[in-house]
Amino acid sequence: MSSRDLILSRLREVAPAPRPLPEVPMFDQHLPPTLETFRKSLARLGGTWCDVPADGDFEAWIHSRFPQARVVCSAVPEVEGTRRIEDVERPHDLEDVDVGIVRPAFAVAETGSIWLSEHEYRVNALGYLSQHLVALVDPSDIVDNLHHAYHRREFFEARYACLMSGPSATADIEGVLIRGAQGIRSLTVIPVPRANATR
Repeated sequence: MSSRDLILSRLREVAPAPRPLPEVPMFDQHLPPTLETFRKSLARLGGTWCDVPADGDFEAWIHSRFPQARVVCSAVPEVEGTRRIEDVERPHDLEDVDVGIVRPAFAVAETGSIWLSEHEYRVNALGYLSQHLVALVDPSDIVDNLHHAYHRREFFEARYACLMSGPSATADIEGVLIRGAQGIRSLTVIPVPRANATR
């Protein structure tokens, strides 16, 4: 018997008996209303909640909210924009995007986060090279906390994913908060039921 096998056999002899992992609670009792919590969390992290345009015209709403925007790249069917994400061949081609439009798979009320993967972005750079990001979120897709979020099937299916909590920000330079330092300058969330879209 080699030294390696001897060491491993001795370790097996003294190994503790297997036992089930402890049950982890979901911490979902006595939680405040999900939608209200999400809106407060989003605002605390610098994001903006906007209601659906009264006339349903997202194109006009985008132009009124971002009047200087020339390139609007959309990854959702509700907004045509000036560039479709399907037409983007290289991530570098998104360097001039003023407004990116996405539909997160879900959102988290506790943290005010939206969950995006390569499926939602189509081209991952859309979430980081865009100056402003607009997310269409179905209110029924908002989960209460991260415990519920980590049970979502999307975590097991995505190759790349992120929980985005507000716009990019830093406060390490003289303690001054600067938004848009390394990524999007603003994050706007609009409640749009998924029934009006194809995922």
